Amino acid sequence: MKPQPLQTQTLTIHIEGMELTVSALYRPGPKEPIVFLHGFGSTKEDYADIVQHPAFDGHAVIAYDAPGCGASICPSLDKVGIPLLLQTARALLAHYRVERFHLVGHSMGGLTALLLADELKEAVLSFTDIEGNIAPEDCFLSRQIQEYPASDAEQFFADFILRTSQAPDHASALYATSLRHKVRPAAVRGIFTSMVGLSDNGQLMEKFLALPCRKMFMYGTSNAGLSYLGHIQANGVRLAEIPACGHFPMYSNPVAMWQAVAEFIQHGGCRGSE
Repeated sequence: MKPQPLQTQTLTIHIEGMELTVSALYRPGPKEPIVFLHGFGSTKEDYADIVQHPAFDGHAVIAYDAPGCGASICPSLDKVGIPLLLQTARALLAHYRVERFHLVGHSMGGLTALLLADELKEAVLSFTDIEGNIAPEDCFLSRQIQEYPASDAEQFFADFILRTSQAPDHASALYATSLRHKVRPAAVRGIFTSMVGLSDNGQLMEKFLALPCRKMFMYGTSNAGLSYLGHIQANGVRLAEIPACGHFPMYSNPVAMWQAVAEFIQHGGCRGSE
């Protein structure tokens, strides 16, 4: 029997007096939903290949474009930041009447997912954090808003894309070439500023380790030097190191990424470092 395909849906939600149009991928199913939050410069389609992996058959799936990203529309891009992304996540859960779910977040989406899990506690069955921000050192992209100040949003974004395209890490050029099509420049400052502020002062590590759900932190081999990996492992977090990969496992090594996520959700384990 072929798995049920993802449906593209357009939702209208209201937050802080704004009418947001959110583009989502959705699949109903009898098993617990898996909710995906994409990273900065990515979209919901990062996770569309879930239907190619039989291990996830039967699970409901929700992935969506954050405001200011992909096909989602926000009328006031200056209001886009992690607080708005968190409210959007709550609105999507309410729309789909999700009560308990598995949570997967990458980078910016991992930070948003952490705050969501911190709020919802027992509703989250497991949390796969794919290089989401939990410490100040994780702001290697977002801290550029401070390191390369520019008054013009378009100019900052153009320079950011150029720097990213020339970075030596896995998939940097691939990631950079689609940035202009996936993020509105006027949304960048609010996103990056809020990410840096939370990473520096939001007690993210404490929140992450205190979550009652099962937790897995996924990272690429080129980021195996993150200073806190031993600390979070000692505090019960599973580590999944994805080989031949940097910050973007869904681009560099998706097979290994999906295998690790499936094994963690199904069995609480993974084939990465433990």
